[in-house]
Amino acid sequence: MRRVRIGVLGATGPAGSGLAVRLAANGYDVVIGSRSKYRAMEVRDQLLERWDGRGLHIDATDNQGAATADIVVIATPWDAATSTALQVQRQLEGKVVISMCNALARVGPEFQPLVPPRGSVAGNIQAVLPKARVAAAFHHVPAKELGDISEAVESDVLVCSDHPSATEVTCELVANLPALRPLDAGQLSNAAPIEAFAAVLLQLNIRYRTRAAVRFTGIGS
Repeated sequence: MRRVRIGVLGATGPAGSGLAVRLAANGYDVVIGSRSKYRAMEVRDQLLERWDGRGLHIDATDNQGAATADIVVIATPWDAATSTALQVQRQLEGKVVISMCNALARVGPEFQPLVPPRGSVAGNIQAVLPKARVAAAFHHVPAKELGDISEAVESDVLVCSDHPSATEVTCELVANLPALRPLDAGQLSNAAPIEAFAAVLLQLNIRYRTRAAVRFTGIGS
């Protein structure tokens, strides 16, 4: 059976590269994308060197090339997410597109959530990609831990979308990553508070010098 190929746009940052290597470590073919294919190749080589011997299937190209994958994740800085999506709009038609971007700004010692157009980064991506099926996910998984594939990351992952098929595909992907539990969080409008809550987690991590993740009680496994 053909392996699922996942493209991660903007995968040269901590969150994108962390998700890319985590996916590759669990049987996916991953394509790292960036504005510069040479920067993507550099990050790919760093990941393969760090995890030498793991047999990771990671390719590297520009965002246009990564957008040809079966499933596409947008992991750019939040203020570049919409423009990146527009640049590859044609390649994303009919596909599940996962947004993991949080609109945050550091103000003094604290992080504060911002309100993008349409209320969330994911909502704005869906607005500019009307022929794609956008889901929001992975907002609360610590990037450093995500990229350390020597350990499982224990966290719930809230998934929301206006497309049931996108929710299903995204939840299946999350469930294939050990110790991560997908939770269907409803319509894409819920991406607004989900993205904003990342500011709270960052503040907790700074105050308590930890890497807090999210776990909900009272929900059966």
